[in-house]
Amino acid sequence: MNSKKAELLMASVALAWGSSYLLMKVGLNSISPFNLIALRFGIAFVFMTLLFHKHFKKLTLSILRKGLLMGVILFLVFTGMVCGVNHTTASAAGFLTSTTVILVPILECIIKKKLPQKKIVLSVLFVMIGLYCLTVQENVAIDSGAMYCLFGALSYAIYIIVMDKIAKEDDTLLISILQLGVASFLGIIFMLLFETPCLPATPLQWMAIIGLGLLCSAYGFVVQPIAQKHTTPERIGLIFSLEPVFSAILSYIFLHETLGIKGYIGAVLVFGGVVFSKLKSPKHLST
Repeated sequence: MNSKKAELLMASVALAWGSSYLLMKVGLNSISPFNLIALRFGIAFVFMTLLFHKHFKKLTLSILRKGLLMGVILFLVFTGMVCGVNHTTASAAGFLTSTTVILVPILECIIKKKLPQKKIVLSVLFVMIGLYCLTVQENVAIDSGAMYCLFGALSYAIYIIVMDKIAKEDDTLLISILQLGVASFLGIIFMLLFETPCLPATPLQWMAIIGLGLLCSAYGFVVQPIAQKHTTPERIGLIFSLEPVFSAILSYIFLHETLGIKGYIGAVLVFGGVVFSKLKSPKHLST
């Protein structure tokens, strides 16, 4: 698989994650944060285990340790994201969570002690302006919800960078499946400690949570490591920024929600930033 195919695959993951807003809107507002994490990743883990149970013959201590590590980080990502949405506006949460696109190159600079390409810096700038226009309706207040969202964004940036190293080593499929189980298990523990466990009350809510489990979790977090073998963490971060764009498109199609001029400008800037990051420099074209 070349980098172009890998990035198209990651774009399909961003599309799947963009649908999570729509699925949440359908009927999951009554589900508590850790309850949601437990159900969502539990369904994904059971489904993927049944589908790929033969792969567990390859399970080693190294794969188990890496699956545990990625599962813990994944749980932290969604703890920040879900709790953040509960304590701040959806628009502010969408923007702050998407700051992953900035945090990934910053962390890469610290780790590698090397500045990113100018093209990546400009792309990130385009994308952040676009995300602000697309998601923020009034202002972004630094409240407890904002801090949760930033924590989730930082956790996801760490997830991308750690997965970049792991994806080039052991069986990524097994690691991906194990991380789903670990995230669900931690969700169950925290649900029992801090919440009252409950199940979806209607068939529509069940359809929504199964969709979150299979489409957004099983597909998304199993395909990402495969795609990440063939591209860079910075590129994955930029493609991740397409999630709110896809969310807005799906909301327009199914919920008839409109963005307004500011939102459409933001969507164009995000798309433009991602495309610009993929363009070859004139010097490279001339060789």
